[in-house]
Amino acid sequence: MHPKALIDHCAELIAQTLTFAHPADATVSQYCREQRSLGSRERPLLADAVYALLREKPLLEWLLKKLPAPKALPSAGHKAPRPAKGAKPAPAPSAKARALALLALRQQTEFLAQAATAEELVWLDACRALEASPPADQPAACRHGLPDWLAAALQAELGDGFDALVAALKESAPLDLRVNPLKAKRAAVEQQLQDAGIASVPTPYSPWGLRLATKPALQKLPCYLDGSIEVQDEGSQLLALLLDAKRHELVIDFCAGAGGKTLALGAAMRNTGRLYAFDNSAHRLEALQPRLQRSGLSNVHPMAIAHERDARLDRLVGKADRVLVDAPCSGLGTLRRSPDLKWRQSEAGIAELAALQARILESAARLVKPGGRLVYATCSLLPQENEAVAAAFSAAQRDFVALPAGELLQRAGVESADRLVRGDYLRLWPHLHASDGFFAAVWQRKA
Repeated sequence: MHPKALIDHCAELIAQTLTFAHPADATVSQYCREQRSLGSRERPLLADAVYALLREKPLLEWLLKKLPAPKALPSAGHKAPRPAKGAKPAPAPSAKARALALLALRQQTEFLAQAATAEELVWLDACRALEASPPADQPAACRHGLPDWLAAALQAELGDGFDALVAALKESAPLDLRVNPLKAKRAAVEQQLQDAGIASVPTPYSPWGLRLATKPALQKLPCYLDGSIEVQDEGSQLLALLLDAKRHELVIDFCAGAGGKTLALGAAMRNTGRLYAFDNSAHRLEALQPRLQRSGLSNVHPMAIAHERDARLDRLVGKADRVLVDAPCSGLGTLRRSPDLKWRQSEAGIAELAALQARILESAARLVKPGGRLVYATCSLLPQENEAVAAAFSAAQRDFVALPAGELLQRAGVESADRLVRGDYLRLWPHLHASDGFFAAVWQRKA
């Protein structure tokens, strides 16, 4: 595809992404499916442009405001995308969307030399110069790339560590794998990956994890097809270690989603006992089925529930040995992977999530039997969704005793577990632990 046509596609995709009607990854995937002319070389460039824009949105919009882009000439050879059946034809990309696309790709000079007009290339040079030597009154958002409310919250939380977090959030996250101990040993899988030309290293904390510097296609690898590996961030793997599910127990993954942690728990139980995977989305649970088949697990029982107080849960009250509540949250700990989340969340939304999290945790706690263990977790960076929810639960539920996460991880064989905690809580940060941001609190119900 000619670069001039591709930059138009990029502008169209950016315009769709900035509506924030859907998650960015879904918007990119849908666009690439609809535009059949896009090949394996074009799709990564489009995705890179979208994610660069989302990470640097305040800076790029400031550059465009300070140095308005020249009017572009119509690109040759690019046909407007065919609309879906019954849909209106998509409008031509706006001048702003085109300018943002050029800015998002401003480091790809060879491509832009063919895609941009001569006037646009001069403009891009001016933008690069302004970016390199910004004026003193440049907004702080241009440097940290966050909405003001979120930047203020994280600065209050981290103090001098805020800049290090900002730098980490601007990087792309590595790809972590979890080795299925029912199928393989970590060293053997590492060797299989190496034989396939894929370099990996053991994750520093999880005994099951391997970290890849690249993001290769895994779906055709024998170790993927036979269920020896699953894609799962190291922080998520540590949640399974905190729950410490045992053989022959009754265990509940209360907000299972697509089941990544369910699979880890089932393996820890050595495919014995009974493991319920609850979620209020049947669609998400459907994604668990092919993964279950690969994993070799037969002790998992997925169940779609209407809400956290579904009457079908009543028969399990006081019966579960262990309950994991990986609650719906803002997802702000995953900004390296999903930078659109910071533009799709708000302070009001965080407050609503915290109220929902408290309700879910309270309902799930009913299922824990005396002497049983409860873990509450999020992939959020904000104390409103984390420490505040956990503290309120502890104050209200006197029959639950908080357990120190660091000691539990140490007993599970995690090296340097003290580096992963704040007080009794697990607290993971991208800039400190090279994982997604995670929080977890652990309680035991009094016998």
